[in-house]
Amino acid sequence: MVGEFVKLKRRGANYLGLCPFHGEKSPSFTVSPSKEIFKCFGCGKSGSTITFLMEHEKYSYVEALRWLANRYGIEVEETEMSDEAKAHAQTADSLYIINGFAQKFFAEQLFETEEGRNIALTYLYERGFTDSILQKFGVGYSPDVRDAFSKAALTNQYNPELLLRSGLVRSYHDELQDNYRGRIIFPIHNNSGKIIGFGARIIGKKENAPKYINTPENEIYVKSKILYGSYFARHSIDKNNECLLVEGYTDVISLAQAGVDNVVASGGTSLTVEQIRLIKKYTDNLTIIYDGDNAGVKAALRGLDMALEEGLNVRLVLIPDNEDPDSYVKKVGANAFKQFVQDNKKDFILFQLEIMLRDAGNDISKKNEVVNRVADSLSKINKAEDFTKQQEYIKQCAAILKIDETGLTTLVNKYKRDSVAKQEKNKAFEDQVKEQETIESPDVFITDNDELQEKNILRVVFEYGLKPFDEHQTIADYIFNEIQAFPFDNNNYEQLMQLYETQYRQGLQPTTKSIMYLLDNKMQELVANITLSKYELSRQWDERLGNTKKEQKVLDKDVSLEDAKVSLIYFKLRKIKKMLEQTQAELDQSKVYEEQLKLMMVYKHLKDEEKNLTTELGAVILK
Repeated sequence: MVGEFVKLKRRGANYLGLCPFHGEKSPSFTVSPSKEIFKCFGCGKSGSTITFLMEHEKYSYVEALRWLANRYGIEVEETEMSDEAKAHAQTADSLYIINGFAQKFFAEQLFETEEGRNIALTYLYERGFTDSILQKFGVGYSPDVRDAFSKAALTNQYNPELLLRSGLVRSYHDELQDNYRGRIIFPIHNNSGKIIGFGARIIGKKENAPKYINTPENEIYVKSKILYGSYFARHSIDKNNECLLVEGYTDVISLAQAGVDNVVASGGTSLTVEQIRLIKKYTDNLTIIYDGDNAGVKAALRGLDMALEEGLNVRLVLIPDNEDPDSYVKKVGANAFKQFVQDNKKDFILFQLEIMLRDAGNDISKKNEVVNRVADSLSKINKAEDFTKQQEYIKQCAAILKIDETGLTTLVNKYKRDSVAKQEKNKAFEDQVKEQETIESPDVFITDNDELQEKNILRVVFEYGLKPFDEHQTIADYIFNEIQAFPFDNNNYEQLMQLYETQYRQGLQPTTKSIMYLLDNKMQELVANITLSKYELSRQWDERLGNTKKEQKVLDKDVSLEDAKVSLIYFKLRKIKKMLEQTQAELDQSKVYEEQLKLMMVYKHLKDEEKNLTTELGAVILK
């Protein structure tokens, strides 16, 4: 399922890709299909498929379940949710319902009231919009009345606090007032078609009034992750293998009406990484269509470096004669507009260079800044598969700048090194703040940290618990019996072990996948951290060890028994070491002879047990 949102490549039993939650150049996002969990070893995000949908698509818990159910044709049976997840789900669901009610209210006001038809609909008709396109995008009108929507919502018993949370109303002297009155309303949809917010455009000109008012951020509306029209355009973008990006709502609707369906809007703000990644889900080709004035050019150039880092092929089309895409497509017609776009695409990097050189004129200092700015931009093209593209850009830019190609290459590489050095410095700092715990092989199990040993025992139980240990018991039985005398220090690990054992004793055959859906988000992250490793054993080990037969190969060998035995021994050794330290401390403080004798006997017993475990450890490893 995650593969529908993130491009993944197989690595052993798992899949690896670039994390969709933070910017990264080297893939560290790991997905385990068998366990249905994910973890990013860069930013630390982890969880189940439901957690992924909630985080990535901003779905509520219930919506995520329904999405999965619809996707795979299964019936959902809901279990008890955590208080946190329940509160989030309830708020999100309520906001969706309120927004749906609001959209119907505004549409009725536009098409079925005298004020809506005379003021808003007449204005939209004058702009060339048809009823069918307005209805497709759900466009409406908010009456120029203080509380028309507020009264309708309260009459239908919608919660005042949630109405305020939606941004549709505001509180004035303890009374609710409409926030968008006298404006044309553009609903904003998420990728599943649900309305997550609104854009409200003023009609005509009013002093001291903003042209647009947008929904404030809440549980379902995050502006940086939204592209207006993406719900209607996503299939066309995929089919055409190109996304057209414009500034405004009316640009999207006008082009869609003209048959140009693969178009979205940024809302007049700079592109964000999240918006770029939303585009990249469907295509690597982005064509930006903006006004030809200076403001439009500057707006288009913002976000270039982020687009390059994400591997997008970016082109720019500037609309002539002080027109915008909305007015221009109505002026020349759909076919002429499409041809104009096709004929006037400019390479983004070369266009940026052209603009900067024009602004620099004959100023040597400014030209030097241009060279550095271009080199910095080119350094962002850092994926191995884009090496040829970068070299071609260097060649063309060097020719335009009239500088040595080798010198520009050197400068580009310098910016690359500086970027890598900065990332490594940041990573070193992050590692000091948050220790990345990984347990990869027996030689790193010996540690003074109880939590690492407890974590590893949990990993073994979750990974191999249902496998047979011998003819009388499973690995889970073996672990449960052996750790009875050694309580966990970490309460969260103790809870997970108790949950697994309870499920196991009830005959429910617990697995990582089944346990995940009984936990809240925090505990799901903990399970993902325990059961997913950053590294996997390379198949080159078989070559190095000279293994040729399949049954001898390292990667094909069942190591569950050895893993369970070794992990348990290290767990016990750490616990016994701690007991020895505590016993020694009590001996040092004791002044009573009889008590000292008892403590010495305990100490000797622990040392004998430690010796036996060490001997057993050698036998297991050398086996």
